[in-house]
Amino acid sequence: MGKKAIVIGSGFGGLSAAARLAIKGYDVTLFEKRDKLGGRAYTYEIDGFKFDGGPTVITAPWLLDEIWELAGKRREDYFELIPLDPYYKIFDHNGRAFSYNGDHEYILNQIDAWNPADKDGYTRFMATTKDIFETGMALIDKPFLHATDMVSVVPDLVRLQSYRSVYGYVGKYIDNEFLRRCFSFHPLLIGGNPLDAPSLYVLIHYLEREWGIHYAKGGTGAIVAGFGRLLDELGVKVQLNTEIQEILVDGKRVTGVRLPDGTVYEADAVVSNADVAWTYLNLIPKQYRHKNSDRWVKSKKYSMSLFVIYFGTKKRYNTGTSLAHHNIILSERYKGLLREIFAEEDLPADFSLYLHMPTMTDPSMAPDGCETFYVLSPVPNLGANVDWTTQAKPYRDAIMQFLEENYLPDLQENIVVEHYIDPLHFRDTLNSHLGSAFSVEPTLLQSAWFRPHNRSEDFENLYFVGAGTHPGAGLPGVLSSAKIVDGLLN
Repeated sequence: MGKKAIVIGSGFGGLSAAARLAIKGYDVTLFEKRDKLGGRAYTYEIDGFKFDGGPTVITAPWLLDEIWELAGKRREDYFELIPLDPYYKIFDHNGRAFSYNGDHEYILNQIDAWNPADKDGYTRFMATTKDIFETGMALIDKPFLHATDMVSVVPDLVRLQSYRSVYGYVGKYIDNEFLRRCFSFHPLLIGGNPLDAPSLYVLIHYLEREWGIHYAKGGTGAIVAGFGRLLDELGVKVQLNTEIQEILVDGKRVTGVRLPDGTVYEADAVVSNADVAWTYLNLIPKQYRHKNSDRWVKSKKYSMSLFVIYFGTKKRYNTGTSLAHHNIILSERYKGLLREIFAEEDLPADFSLYLHMPTMTDPSMAPDGCETFYVLSPVPNLGANVDWTTQAKPYRDAIMQFLEENYLPDLQENIVVEHYIDPLHFRDTLNSHLGSAFSVEPTLLQSAWFRPHNRSEDFENLYFVGAGTHPGAGLPGVLSSAKIVDGLLN
């Protein structure tokens, strides 16, 4: 038998790492705390309604295709990706909408309705994003293990004005305030504040424009199921309902893991797809961690959290509605709201929302004549002064009342199933430090070499994949982190 590898956690980073290492010839065992695969991409099934627990915006499909190709298989035989049009519909606080897709002329027509003078600026903006994309994507699957790795890319980062925020960079080209918001919200999809995230992240807009936004038929859970099938075919041993108690250490190496019942599994390499901070703080005794001390881990700035309500209705809303598959509903406040969410103080009274309507594209996500939704609101992480045991219900009520009054008439009398998650879920169920939804926040000084590394400095055979390590959160990021680890392991 080949070398043994243990993968902790089955988010997309862990699933990808397990597949890649099995293809390489490793004897892989994957441990998952919950009752099914998926991590953040867990699926809930309630009375015939299917809800994707986490990511719903599928970009960079070639990163998925690549894994199946390495296994000598076709991704299309495992799950189907459906391109969406429009990508998003973005609403201002008055309910007026802006849509965009991959068609430049279509976007210019949309801009024309808001501020004709910004059409030229948008065209110039898009011309710059190609260079940013090509520079950024060249870094996305490279390990940043040494300071010298960072020094070599600094000239490019300066040339591309990465010291500017995404919002500030967009503002160089776009004058209309609402349109600035439409082209700068993307860092929120990976846990970043558009006012702070470096302008390198405008590459997300270019990525969407060039390769589209996709929906997996049957929901994102269909991708997880496809991975499950692939892992089974590759001989990966999957242990569900199995939490790791400790990563075992011998000097500068880790030797395996211990379960709560005392069972030990030995390995030549351990790959953690659990939250990086949680892994260090909870799975490895502090006396073994010299670089990644408690103090160092806690000194990082962690992303905001999320409040997400999954609900199903006994009527269809998708006919005659102004809504699309992906909807972003912006509050009247933008900068002030973002600053409050990321300041980790109190729960803001207002909110901006992402409303997901998968039944627009795929009626199988709900029983006949019914509709499936989830609505997500970015909220402060658990560093803030918010008691979710008492504030979750009023916050839920405010969001649902807002949707009923503005977008979904008679909503609450038509809801037949409902479930919500809050920052406590991210902390207690998903083992995320401070209940952050995206781990380490993507700021300039927490990107590339400045992020927790894909290979631990303390242990030569402990590796990290997922949102908290390089390159960061989002499906392209976590899939790329597995590619990096694949390259580091021989």
